[in-house]
Amino acid sequence: MLHKTRGIVLKVTDYSENSVVAKIYTAKFGLQSYLINGVKKPKAKIRMNMLQPLHLLDLVVYHKPNGNIQRISDARTEPVLQSIPYHISKSAIVMFMNEMIYKSLKQQHEDEVMFHFIEKSIELLDESEKGFVNFHLIFLIKLTRFLGFYPDLSDSQFKFFDLIAGNFVANQPPHIHFIEEKYIKFWLQLLSSSIDNFYTLQLGTETRKYLLQKIIDYYTLHIEDFGQVKSNLILEEVLS
Repeated sequence: MLHKTRGIVLKVTDYSENSVVAKIYTAKFGLQSYLINGVKKPKAKIRMNMLQPLHLLDLVVYHKPNGNIQRISDARTEPVLQSIPYHISKSAIVMFMNEMIYKSLKQQHEDEVMFHFIEKSIELLDESEKGFVNFHLIFLIKLTRFLGFYPDLSDSQFKFFDLIAGNFVANQPPHIHFIEEKYIKFWLQLLSSSIDNFYTLQLGTETRKYLLQKIIDYYTLHIEDFGQVKSNLILEEVLS
């Protein structure tokens, strides 16, 4: 049976000489694997440049509820990203966001509200002209609402944030997973920032690097088998 759904490309793996398996997060079916034949041929209906990280698609798909690999009947890029593919800083941000999203969405459950948040965030970054160097930090904090471990803002007057417990604490935790006192005001600024007004968050390079690593740690602590993140090193180099 054919279904129409929106999709966000996350990962593409070679399957044969001219075919790939694309991991696509869909609004209707959650994370799915799609076998796409002939994608590398010159006259392919679905082309490789449509399958870049976090590209947005209108899809017509065949869906079997218990199928491991699904098939696509038709796909088109909508909207066409105007700046992300050609802007080195935005491309690095998207590469990092893509890795974090992919590691977070291991189940095939659907969540249209989360899907639309990710979709609109990609469009927002693409349309932005300036002030986006902290965009990924705000995005990842807001994404934790949908993943089930958004930081508890109670007791925000305390001097430390415990990444394991997910809340503010009065005393330094007896482990290494916490936000230090000197960074707490920036952590609070990040938590109170709006994704729509991302450009208002002002952070220095050192602070941004520190908070980035703490957010990665936070995800690693709260998502089972999250694994090692690699694209943050490229991102830090590009944004420094």
